[in-house]
Amino acid sequence: MTKLQEWMSGLGIIFAIWMYLITSRSHNEFVQNHYDLILYSPITCVFIFGLYALSVVLYRVYTFNDCEQAAVELAEEIQEAKENLAKLGFKFKETAK
Repeated sequence: MTKLQEWMSGLGIIFAIWMYLITSRSHNEFVQNHYDLILYSPITCVFIFGLYALSVVLYRVYTFNDCEQAAVELAEEIQEAKENLAKLGFKFKETAK
């Protein structure tokens, strides 16, 4: 079973339980007392998941490592490539730094 099938099965079970609670004709006191909470719980779950996803993305961006040594190495490789191309007759435009 693939991950997608696992997630879809889990969501299907949760959806089936939610639909049963919403459309149920049984006289369950908990469902009758908290019907609005059960009715809007999918919207609440999506909102909470969105907040979680946003916080994870912001945290990962904030803690992103800056590789200064790699930047210097890349600049040296670019300079070396420009020199090799200049030897082959390629002419570069001067750019402002």
